[in-house]
Amino acid sequence: MTHSIPLTWLLLAALPACSSASSTQGSLESDPTRAALLDLSLPTTPVLPKDVSNHWADDPAAAALGQRLFFEAGFSGQLLDGDNDGTPAALGRQGELGKVSCAGCHLPDHGFSDTRSIRGQISLGAGWGRRRAPSLLDIAQSKLLMWDGRHDALHNQVFGPIESPVEMNGSRLYAAEQVFALHRADYERVFGAMPPLDDATRFPPLTGKAFGCAILDEQDRVCRGQPRGVPGDGAEYDGMASADQEAVTRVVVNVGKAIGAYERLLTCGQAPFDRWVTGADPNALSAAQIRGANLFVGKAKCSSCHSGPYLSDEKFHNVGLQPAIVATVFLDDNDLGASVGLASMMADPLNVQGKFSDGDDGRIPSSLDGSLLGAFRTPKLRCVEQRPSFMHTGQMTNLDEVVLFFDHGGNEFGFPGKSELTPLGLVPEERADLVAFLRSLTGPGPSAELRAAP
Repeated sequence: MTHSIPLTWLLLAALPACSSASSTQGSLESDPTRAALLDLSLPTTPVLPKDVSNHWADDPAAAALGQRLFFEAGFSGQLLDGDNDGTPAALGRQGELGKVSCAGCHLPDHGFSDTRSIRGQISLGAGWGRRRAPSLLDIAQSKLLMWDGRHDALHNQVFGPIESPVEMNGSRLYAAEQVFALHRADYERVFGAMPPLDDATRFPPLTGKAFGCAILDEQDRVCRGQPRGVPGDGAEYDGMASADQEAVTRVVVNVGKAIGAYERLLTCGQAPFDRWVTGADPNALSAAQIRGANLFVGKAKCSSCHSGPYLSDEKFHNVGLQPAIVATVFLDDNDLGASVGLASMMADPLNVQGKFSDGDDGRIPSSLDGSLLGAFRTPKLRCVEQRPSFMHTGQMTNLDEVVLFFDHGGNEFGFPGKSELTPLGLVPEERADLVAFLRSLTGPGPSAELRAAP
């Protein structure tokens, strides 16, 4: 692909050098800078990468089913935390059932981020989570998922929220039975016949409050002595025949494959930056945004991690984030990040090397090293200004804070160990220009049809 040089660049390059930082950063003087910026541009018609782990990844019928399931709250158990008080920041009242869906913490009209939960930092589902719900826009571009890489495919990621006592507070057995009760015809049109989940002699019926977690240990965020219908709980699920356990898991895997097919369609889209950098619209960016673009690939070195058209290297880094009280709920003081998350993914029988995957493309790393301690994934920056907070705990609530943090080279008291960052030495005008550039990365987002419950 060839690109024309925007007229704005040619005009700026012709300007004389100036002693002020803001002026010098406004000129794009070198071919390497132009090439680096073009590397960040999004093609007019980007191609979704193939997901070999999901045979239905690009099946429209699967995506349509996935959209219905994305908005389905019927898989969820009781709301546990007392902060579920019926206000708009909660999904219902403590003790209520069937209130948490994927869309509850990934709001379609807000970049599929959580702007609902109080303070916009971490999510309140059945209980309080421990990390910020990431945006789902352009998630198809990632193969290792979550802040810590604990899932390697969209089809196994769904087990996380379904079985988490602080998210949906459900179980895989209950989720499968609810698909049978509520979505059987749609499911079978895509995946074929379901097992007879209404046969109580094989599949113990879980209704009302007979599943999920009724008591939550607030320290460890786990259920205390409650039957849940999940593997290893010593209760309903473990008492079933192994073939029936596998059949239940297959249903929930297919739920994940359908939701994954839908989520692959969620994109930020081309932004003013793309129109400017390719020359399609030389006037798409302001002078401050142009200076910020130059800084992004130059002095600030942001593109060393925020690289490629989606502005992420898809790797994990320790940036020295200092523990802090998050959403007045907990102290983020002992999160080991990818060192634990990736190890969990590698041992997961539902990963892409397991029997429920439709293929393995080598996405699982062969080994782990000490650099992953306290490391978290590089977030994509497309549509970044739509997010209510930033970093894996949402500690920062605006882009100015984020840029200042990276300018300082992280925090010397960050956990655990030494940050990978080094101070950048930016002046206030340069930080403002970087924020202006980040705002130029906002595209139109998904269509209204994709943002609505069917």
